[in-house]
Amino acid sequence: MEGKKNRIVVFGGSGYIGKYIVKASVSLGHPTLVYTRPLNSQTPLSKTQLCKDFNSMGVTIVEGELEHHQIVAVIKQADIVICALPYPQVLEQLKIIEAIKVAGNIKRFLPSDFGVEEDRINPLPPFQAFLDKKRQIRREIEAAGIPYTFVSANCFAAYFVNYLLRPYEKTKDVALYSNGEVKAVLNYEEDVAIYTIKVANDPRTCNRIVVYRPSMNIISQNELIWLWEQKSGHNFHKNCIPEEDIVNLSQSLPPPQNIPVSIIHSVFVRGDLMNYELGENDLEASQLYPDHKYTTIDQLLDIFLVDPPPPASAAFE
Repeated sequence: MEGKKNRIVVFGGSGYIGKYIVKASVSLGHPTLVYTRPLNSQTPLSKTQLCKDFNSMGVTIVEGELEHHQIVAVIKQADIVICALPYPQVLEQLKIIEAIKVAGNIKRFLPSDFGVEEDRINPLPPFQAFLDKKRQIRREIEAAGIPYTFVSANCFAAYFVNYLLRPYEKTKDVALYSNGEVKAVLNYEEDVAIYTIKVANDPRTCNRIVVYRPSMNIISQNELIWLWEQKSGHNFHKNCIPEEDIVNLSQSLPPPQNIPVSIIHSVFVRGDLMNYELGENDLEASQLYPDHKYTTIDQLLDIFLVDPPPPASAAFE
């Protein structure tokens, strides 16, 4: 007989990946709380509606600021803390770490990672500075002795399909970074969320890093473009952008505009997502949970063909 489900609180639950995590938590049967800034007349209508949707799903919305006593109070109501705060708020997680230490009841903390495996790559300086903040959070969690799972979800697939192929624009031109042959890992956001709830509750993943690298989602730009051409019947003109131009942009653009081009360089030019082997001591999500039928890139493009998800407005997270 299955035991009592862990209560999960999500910080950043109304954000790009956060909303998927909240829905996955509910779908897997967990009592779920979302900690959010107070809703008022200035709150975007989309966020207000999302919170109403969460309420209708049985999610408890807790409104408050990132202030110590308020964070401690909500954390005491949960067993697991998942943070999906966007990049500008990464260091705000130091407040969450302090609150977890004071509360003393948390079984697992998943900080706001969900991208590259930052302890195993060395990208261009703007992206390096971005990752240094995430590394700082990891080291603080380890030093505090908080039970954790660090998630490397690689690329959000729907976001990057929109970014790379621009299916809404019906354009005939696509940008090709370098030669387009470098392999990346594109995981559908709904699968990222399901895996995240699973790893948050799995004893095997405590104090470990989990990489989301399903074999069917390893793909190059050229393969992605070819696949979309076959499905859509459109032929694209590839505008090749040399590595030198991307590096120059990373050096000349002001922050934060220099970060996305540095991420593009890391993922699609250097191939940082696939530049390291997963050894026998590494944990990979699709191998941990073989019963979960994840959405392949091929299947995701079929979704785009029939009912494309709206373009993501969120910045790189």
